[in-house]
Amino acid sequence: MNVFLWVLQALLAAMFGMAGVMKSTQPKEKLVKSLPWVEDFSAGTVRFIGAAELAAALGLILPAVTGIATVLTPLAATGLAVVMVLAAFVHARRKEPSAIAFNAILFVVAAVVAWGRFGPYSF
Repeated sequence: MNVFLWVLQALLAAMFGMAGVMKSTQPKEKLVKSLPWVEDFSAGTVRFIGAAELAAALGLILPAVTGIATVLTPLAATGLAVVMVLAAFVHARRKEPSAIAFNAILFVVAAVVAWGRFGPYSF
């Protein structure tokens, strides 16, 4: 189960790391083409979301690898699960069911990592 959790952590970190870098570095006008929900938010909010996703991606891997403040790993997973719930609300408001399904999948993965790392498979 520990290896399974590491695989999930790596997948989440890769996905949210790439998304976080993209949202925090690209101009809003360029992001609207691939992420239509961006038009509903200010550029600062989009950058904040990107920074939060990038920080969570680092938090999924670095504390566990270094053995320093390992409680940050399940906290990062919990934070990502909360972000996915909030994202689902945004997509529901915009009537984007396929995006909600993707958010639900990421929520489940993040919740499994949080459960495993807070509980029976903590560091």
